[in-house]
Amino acid sequence: MSGRHGGPGRVVVGVSGSLGSLAALRVAAEQARRGGRRLVAVIAWEPPEGEYLYLRHPDRAWAAHWEQEARQRLDGAFADAFGGLPLGVEVRTVAVRGRPGPALCTVAHRVDDLLVVGARTGAWRSRVRRYVLRHAECPVLTAPAPRAPKGVARELRRATAQDFALRV
Repeated sequence: MSGRHGGPGRVVVGVSGSLGSLAALRVAAEQARRGGRRLVAVIAWEPPEGEYLYLRHPDRAWAAHWEQEARQRLDGAFADAFGGLPLGVEVRTVAVRGRPGPALCTVAHRVDDLLVVGARTGAWRSRVRRYVLRHAECPVLTAPAPRAPKGVARELRRATAQDFALRV
């Protein structure tokens, strides 16, 4: 498959560090490996005070700090999911300032791209999934988060992504 910009489409994955996004990252890496495509991992970020307040009192150093924090979370997701970058896949990481849904649709703009998102319950994640399903110009694949066995929900609330990392 060849895109309107030349070359095969990419596999674009939304990463937040949640268990659902780590599952999506693993699925996306496998899809990229199988198809000989580039993996583009995207993390969206906004200033913690929100864009409106930031625009009233802009501070480039403050924004650069939060962008760096987002990039570190993205690197941490790769460490949690694979212990580093996945083997056999060309990887590009992108930190986009903005809301997750629009950011993912902006990056995955080619019709032959594949957009992968985690399928975990929760208002924020559901909002992102609903947004990309409505607005993406490419196919969307949802990857389910690991399911908890009955009776362990309390313990899982204290778990970290490292507890679910693949052991090699």
